[in-house]
Amino acid sequence: MGIVNSMKMINLNRRLLTHGSHLLALLSLTILSAAAQQSNLQFEPAHTSVNFTLGDVLHTVHGTFQLIRGALQLDSSAGKLTGEIVVDAKSGASGSGTRDRKMHREVLESEKYPEISFRPDRLEGTVALAGKSSVKVHGMFGIHGVEREITVPAEVEMSADHWTATVRFTVPYEKWGMKNPSTLFLRVNDSVEIDLTAAGSVAPPSTHASTQ
Repeated sequence: MGIVNSMKMINLNRRLLTHGSHLLALLSLTILSAAAQQSNLQFEPAHTSVNFTLGDVLHTVHGTFQLIRGALQLDSSAGKLTGEIVVDAKSGASGSGTRDRKMHREVLESEKYPEISFRPDRLEGTVALAGKSSVKVHGMFGIHGVEREITVPAEVEMSADHWTATVRFTVPYEKWGMKNPSTLFLRVNDSVEIDLTAAGSVAPPSTHASTQ
């Protein structure tokens, strides 16, 4: 009986070791799979642009803003996109000195509110690790000293080491408390279209992604 019991214990230990190895392998694969879906998205300022379009009764005004910094952390498996994109409000330029001074002084009040920001927190849809994806990004958009909740559509393309994204949305600036610069003889729209085109490199989760 002693030999039989010993053999049973040996077999039991072997089964436990085998099951333990399988569980460890499965856990390792799960961790690796989750890590593969987490990325830091680093911005390349030279390939990132923020454009605005404002219509009036005579023509359409086009202008640009400059990126200050950007850092995004993507967790595709959990549907999360966090971080911050910050734009220099004082850099806004449309090609007309008179018009730009009026925009900064009366509309943006950029000396008082020098930054425009977007802080995403989650995704609607899934960002594929390779190829193109169409998603919606939810987060807080800050302008003129106030943050508001918005959801914007985004076209994203990912590869192993590079990413691009385009986002277009409308800012109803007059509704949001900013002055409409219209005059008696010149009427402009009460909202402005924002186009963000961004690109950069993909870094592993352990790397802090930021652009100064």
